[in-house]
Formats: sequence, structure tokens, C-alpha cells
Amino acid sequence: MPTSKKKNAKKKPVAKKKPAPKNAQAAKKKADALKAAAKKKAELAKKLAAKKKAVALKAAAKKKAELAKKLAAKKKADALKAAAKKKAELAKKEAAKKKIEAQKAAAAKKAAEAAKKKAKREAEIAKKKLAAERKKQQIIAQKEKLLAAKEKAKEKARIEAERLAAKAALEAERIAAREAKEAARLLALAEKEAAREAALRAKRKPEPPPRPPIIKTEFVDGLQATKEFDVKFLTSQREMLLEKRGLLTRQAVRLEDEAHALIEDVEMGDVQFDEEGGEGDTMVVERERDLMLSAQARQEVEEIDAALERLKTGEYGYSVHSGMPIPRERLKAIPWTTESVQERVGGIGR
Repeated sequence: MPTSKKKNAKKKPVAKKKPAPKNAQAAKKKADALKAAAKKKAELAKKLAAKKKAVALKAAAKKKAELAKKLAAKKKADALKAAAKKKAELAKKEAAKKKIEAQKAAAAKKAAEAAKKKAKREAEIAKKKLAAERKKQQIIAQKEKLLAAKEKAKEKARIEAERLAAKAALEAERIAAREAKEAARLLALAEKEAAREAALRAKRKPEPPPRPPIIKTEFVDGLQATKEFDVKFLTSQREMLLEKRGLLTRQAVRLEDEAHALIEDVEMGDVQFDEEGGEGDTMVVERERDLMLSAQARQEVEEIDAALERLKTGEYGYSVHSGMPIPRERLKAIPWTTESVQERVGGIGR
């Protein structure tokens, strides 16, 4: 190498002898200085070695501490792993135990349900047998009851027919008397109105007057008031109409029920509808009378409904023929009327 050659080249020249010191004191000082320098150098080397040793010891201690820490962490991890494994095993054993207990419980439940179903089937069979026996007894009792009821119905129908016949005769007499009285009253009224109409016809022109317009005022609570009929009067009329409507509706239903009941009594009583069985004829007459009265009641209900509609439009209280207002007294007597007494009896305006 070039460096080794240079060193060899330097060693070749003969070293020159140093000249002797001038005196011994100078040599001693130089020796002391060299000695002190060497001592200082040795101390520095010693300190450096001690420092290096301390650093090495510190590094070794740190490495040892890290190793101990890693070992402790490993031990802790191993311990946690062992504890987790043990815990998992215990949980597995507990789950297996619970599974066995659940299987046992399910088997017991299944057995109990099977026993319950069996008991239920046996109970149902017994119940069906008992129900069949009861039904058989009920059929026998029902047949006996029907026979007794049929005999009783015959007797009841006979008695009821006699009662209805007497009642019908009495009612017919009352109706005839009432109709005769009403006919006499209407005849007198008709004669009076005819005379009055004759007088009016003598005075009025041949052409009938035009229908007067209806002057409407306020509209309150579904009622259209007019010049001749205020809200207070119309309210009272509506109450009367609604009350009469309810009464007629109930009357129609009652009469229809009675007519149907007569038919049912006839069917149960086995009444004869021939010349020998006069009871059937009486019941037929009674039923037809009830149906006729029911139809009349329902016809009046329809007229009341029309009057309620006229209360809303402002046409209530006015004649449908002449357009003139009907007297309040007549409206109070017959709230659903559409014509005056003169028009009703004499045909005025028709």
C-alpha cells in the first residue's frame, strides 16, 4: 500500500541526535512537562474508559430492564391467554350443561304436551258423546213441546180470533160513527164554503189572479223565513212536524208488526181459511186493516218530509195551487197541509 511505503521511507534516514540540553534544569522541566502531559493523557484515557464503561453498563441495564419488561409482558399475556382459555372452557362446559338441561326440559315439555293432547282428545270424545245424548234428549223434548204448543196455539188462536172479531166489530162501529160525524161536519163546512165561494165567484173576475211572489227574509238554522211566516213560527212548526213524524213512523211499524204477528199466529194455530173455519177470515180482515192504516201513516210521513223540505226553501205555508198563504190556524192543526180549507173543500185554484 502507498501509506506503508511512505512509513518505510521515513524510517530509512538515520535519526539525528538531539543536542544535549544546556543545563540539567531545563531538561528536568521538559521531562516533568512530558510526564505531566502523559499523566494527563492517562487520566483522560482513564476517564474516557470509565465513561465508556458507564455508558456500556447503562445500556446493559436498560437492555436488561427491557428484557425483563418484555418477559413480564409475555408472562402477563400468557397468563391472560391461559385465563381466557380456562374461561372459554368453563363457558363451553356451561353451554353444554345448559344444552343438556334444555333438551331435558324440551323432552319433558313434549311429553307433557302429548299427555295434555291425549287428555284433551279424550275429553272431547266424552264431550261429543254427552252432547249427542243431550241433543237426542232435546229432540225428544222438542217434539213433545211442539205437540203441546200446537194444541195450545189452536186454543189460543180460537180465543184470540173471537177477541179480535169482537174488537173489530167494536172498532168498525166506532170508525163508522166517527166517519159519519166527520162527513156531516165536512158536508156542513163544504156547504158553507160553497156559499162563500159562490159569493166570491160573483165578485171576482173570470181570470184567476196571478200567483203572488213569495217575499223571503232571513235564513236561520236551516229555516227560510218569509214575510208572512217568521223564524219563530217556522221553528215551532218544524218541532210539530218532527214529533208527528216520529209518532206516525212508530204507528206504522207497530201496525206492520201486528199484521205479521197475525200471520205467525195463524201458522202456529193451524187456522182454516175456508167456509168452515171462520177464524181465518176474521184474521185476514184484521191484517188488511192494519196494513191499510200502516200505509196511510207512511203516506203522511212522506207528506211531512216534503213539508220539512219546504221549510228550507221558503215555500212552506203557501198553497201549491194559488200561492196564497195558508192561515196559521190550519197550519197548526195540519202542519204538512199544502192548501187552504176553501181549496180543499171547493176545489178553488185547481
